[in-house]
Amino acid sequence: MKYLIKQKNPMIPKSNKIIVAIASSILMASCGTPTVISTPIENIDAIPLKNVDLTDSQLKTWGSLDLVSDTIPGMSINKAYTDLIKNRKGQTIIVGVIDSGVDIEHEDLDGVIWTNPKEIKGNGKDDDNNGYVDDIHGWNFLGKSENENLEFVRVVKKLKPKYAGKNLASVAKTDQEEYQTYIEAKAEYEKKYQEASGQKMQYEQILQQSEMSHKAVTEVIKKENYSRQELLNMEAKTPEMQQHVAFLAQMFGFMEPGDTVPDFIKHIKEGVEHFTDQLNYNLNIDFDGRKVVGDNVDDITDTKYGDNNVMGPDPKKKGIKHGTHVAGIIAAERNNGKGMNGVAQNVKIMAIRAVPNGDEYDKDIALALRYAVDNGAKVINTSFGKYYSTHPEWVKEAITYASSKDVLIVNAAGNESTDLDQKAVYPNDQTNDGPEIADNFITIGALNYAYGSGLVADFSNYGKNNVDAFAPGVKIWATTPNNTYEYLQGTSMAAPGVAGVAALIRSYYPKLKAAQVKQILMDSGLNTKASVVIGGEQTNVGSFSGLSKSGKMVNLYNAFIMAENLSK
Repeated sequence: MKYLIKQKNPMIPKSNKIIVAIASSILMASCGTPTVISTPIENIDAIPLKNVDLTDSQLKTWGSLDLVSDTIPGMSINKAYTDLIKNRKGQTIIVGVIDSGVDIEHEDLDGVIWTNPKEIKGNGKDDDNNGYVDDIHGWNFLGKSENENLEFVRVVKKLKPKYAGKNLASVAKTDQEEYQTYIEAKAEYEKKYQEASGQKMQYEQILQQSEMSHKAVTEVIKKENYSRQELLNMEAKTPEMQQHVAFLAQMFGFMEPGDTVPDFIKHIKEGVEHFTDQLNYNLNIDFDGRKVVGDNVDDITDTKYGDNNVMGPDPKKKGIKHGTHVAGIIAAERNNGKGMNGVAQNVKIMAIRAVPNGDEYDKDIALALRYAVDNGAKVINTSFGKYYSTHPEWVKEAITYASSKDVLIVNAAGNESTDLDQKAVYPNDQTNDGPEIADNFITIGALNYAYGSGLVADFSNYGKNNVDAFAPGVKIWATTPNNTYEYLQGTSMAAPGVAGVAALIRSYYPKLKAAQVKQILMDSGLNTKASVVIGGEQTNVGSFSGLSKSGKMVNLYNAFIMAENLSK
């Protein structure tokens, strides 16, 4: 089962220089260090499939492993550090994390949090005149708001007074496109509300039975973390106990490798909470989560709102799990003996809170992108998305603004097993599946750790035109609030892995432009001719190379070699 996580100008051509670079066998180290001889990773179709389960250590680090030596489709992070980066010095790169908020006090993040050098903490003044008072570590565009409607619910609320009870024939021609949007949003609302109600009830029933059966089995086995085989070997003396065993044996079929029944119960509880939140907030047409913020969401010039609390108002920090996890994937302190290693060293995380429990506002995202750009970020991670947008032009203008300032945006493709060439998701860098509006925006799908037909995560969106590449996104171990660590999954976890790779390239090869870094990420990746299952449907099989523009998996080792050659 899935964890419930959200959730132009033509691109530069493949010049002869780039083509030569990926085939080259020489890596010249910078700063006067000795020459390092290195060969790009290739011919991966000859690698045998891994037929055994990953160990706990492998699972916690699989995104950093190497396909050749480990037969696990990671990004060769460890290999790049060992063979190529070694003790080389790089420049500090600021990475903007536009998300739900970040636990800046986390033991594995507190040393990599950006601090605004031009702002004096706590004096209540806008010392650097950037429009944000005391923005020490970033900005919180949500203020004290936590929960929000989904965008199609907001569309229904806004347009219902104008179009309720009308049909297309009764609407003026100038309003027919807006009317059609209302009808589509209304249908989506009714469908999603019904689905959430049914799924909440189903999850509650599964949770009740799971807890009851687990308690009964635990009393007999005398342990909480039993295996499926131990469950089946248990002597069930009564029909009732036989039912408990049969139910739990069935539930084992829905568990991730290595999970136990307590893990399963935890995930089911999260499911109940998710659908409860959907009904109470995301799909509740009477709920107004924005009122506490106090701004006009339809006025992009109304910028005097929010605060500097990038951790958000929740004292338990529940709402910032997603952003904290993303930040850890990018830049959790490396080799400090704690929890995990982020992809990139030499990074400072700029925390920008703009994604609530619900759909983000276009205004917040547009302003957050501009804030990150104006305050020095060279890479921005955007692990969020929605299928309706009321002001997409504001976000697109911010993307082109970032491009003009040489800032790379790494974007998550989304988790609905959808072909984005057929259905647009926001934010994006195209209009009606047309040419890209800028050359600094890269969209990432999610890989599974199983090399073979199951290589693509069953939830991952894809698209030959609208997804650029793939990266590890299933069961990723990273930081969560209050000095904890968890496995989460989604394209939300794939994008920050690539943001970390991009940050490393920009750290060691600062002369390369954002567009060049994007092209390196795409051109240097690993490709395979293998057929893969798409959307988790065993009957839906296609070529991996046809699921994204590059047809490749992002790989730091190869990217470093290409960056070195391109920067000569």
